[in-house]
Amino acid sequence: MRPLDPRLLRRARAARWYVVLTAALGVAAAGAVVLQAFAVAHTLGPAVTAGSAGTPLALADVAPWLGALVAALAARAAIAWAQERYAQKAAADVVAELREQVVAHTVAQGPRPGGEDGAAATATLATRGLDDLGPYLVRYLPQLLLTAILTPALVLVVLGLDWISALICVVTLPLVPLFMWLVGVMTAGASERRLRTIERLGAQVLDLLAGLPTLRAFGREIGPGARVRVLGDASRRATMGTLRIAFLSGMVLELLTTLSVAIVAVGVGLRLVEGMIALVPAIAVLVLAPEVYLPLRRVGSEFHASTDGLAAAERAFAVLERPLPAAGTVPAPALAGATLVLDGVGVRAGDRALLAPAGLTARVPLGTGRPGGGRVVALRGPSGAGKSTTALVLLGLLRPDEGRVLVEPAGTAPAEPVNFAAVDPATWWPQVTWVPQRPTLAPGTVRDAVTGGRPVIDADLAAAARTTGLDDVVAGLPQGWDTPVGLGGTGLSVGQRQRVALAAALLDGEAGGDGAPPPLVLLDEPTAHLDARGEQVVLDTVRAWRDAGRTVVVVAHRASLLALADQVVDVASRAVGPAEAVTS
Repeated sequence: MRPLDPRLLRRARAARWYVVLTAALGVAAAGAVVLQAFAVAHTLGPAVTAGSAGTPLALADVAPWLGALVAALAARAAIAWAQERYAQKAAADVVAELREQVVAHTVAQGPRPGGEDGAAATATLATRGLDDLGPYLVRYLPQLLLTAILTPALVLVVLGLDWISALICVVTLPLVPLFMWLVGVMTAGASERRLRTIERLGAQVLDLLAGLPTLRAFGREIGPGARVRVLGDASRRATMGTLRIAFLSGMVLELLTTLSVAIVAVGVGLRLVEGMIALVPAIAVLVLAPEVYLPLRRVGSEFHASTDGLAAAERAFAVLERPLPAAGTVPAPALAGATLVLDGVGVRAGDRALLAPAGLTARVPLGTGRPGGGRVVALRGPSGAGKSTTALVLLGLLRPDEGRVLVEPAGTAPAEPVNFAAVDPATWWPQVTWVPQRPTLAPGTVRDAVTGGRPVIDADLAAAARTTGLDDVVAGLPQGWDTPVGLGGTGLSVGQRQRVALAAALLDGEAGGDGAPPPLVLLDEPTAHLDARGEQVVLDTVRAWRDAGRTVVVVAHRASLLALADQVVDVASRAVGPAEAVTS
């Protein structure tokens, strides 16, 4: 684990100017320390000499050095204030930059970054994990830079005053980094273990919250609490282990630096008694000796606070260095009247030796986009066969590991099929409406959740609400359309969220009344968590889309949706051997 990772400077612009500012403040601090030492020496030296000789010392004789001392103390206070102020700002900016990059990179990787648990681990990293980088930037990094600037400068000043004291400093100083390295080796492993424990705890809690309605339905909501308590105890033990090492290491470093300063002081005192060194340089050396070791002492005391942040930064860089899939550049053809061709499509299911789907081959003619010219295509298969994965492939969020997806443009003249892998997603997504199995709503009001904050004609909004049954839901809410909705749809049931998502999909592309709705609609098991009434709402919505000329591709389990379909595509999975190669 490097004290200053160059990747941090490359990834975070705020870190670069912060390092430059800290270096400049370190130079100013070195000058202030030297001025303070000489001011103290030239003030106390004449006072001690005059006192021993019985001669009174006039204030005017030491007034310039007293003024220099006051200026040095004021300068050190101003430097400490500036360091603290800008350190807090830089830490917040760096964490925000890395968090934004991690989230953007993870989104660009698709819905399965780093395996099936990658999303949960990234969520933990981007929230709590990167916050641990703050103590590193606020406390540890400034002291590290001060050590690199201040300590050599002060040793050179001591060398000019007393070469013996400088030699003692040169011999004892390397012992501090040696002990810090030993502490770092021990603490780094503890921090890695703690971060892994927190990630496991975060993933467990996220899974528990996602499945809590189902667990409550079966009366099993209490059982997972034991597992959460076990992970919480593991996190507590890992944290206490890190603190135990930190306290022990701090005691060792304090003892080492205190003994080193004591050796310098004893040597100067003995030589001062023997008349081998003058009083003024002796006092200056005694003042400078603790300052020589002070940056190293602070680095050692703050090192334990930096290890969690460095571990989180290492995880962040690991996420940012994952290769991104090659982005397409070909504009997507118009989907109205086109044909989707699935040619032997297979997608590996995470790290498992399973293709789901496997060898999926089908021709899916799309609707014409004119009233009465729509189609309903159902994806049928057992659980785990890859139906939802197929929807993600059609959405452009996943690339097949086997086979390909082609788009045959509409028209009487034969046109060259377009390979979906070469299509620019930015030109594909505006033609697709996506309703997942568990819709996630942005915070705001019910109206905002349906319209996305865009202006929508009231008649269109009312028609969409009637079609999806959302009008009954709104009528029962305390504030109607202005009822607040929390993050993810908090405050609404699963069925109510489904109605909101369906109404939003009906209005997709119709903001302001002059837009064309996307010709392709993808639904992932829209009736999975609904009762008979909610299922009928979905069926009515699908019929409305088909009557409007749109193509609806729906992941279906229930017979009612299959009976509504104009085409049924069977999806199946297949196990693969460990030596079987999967090519994209």
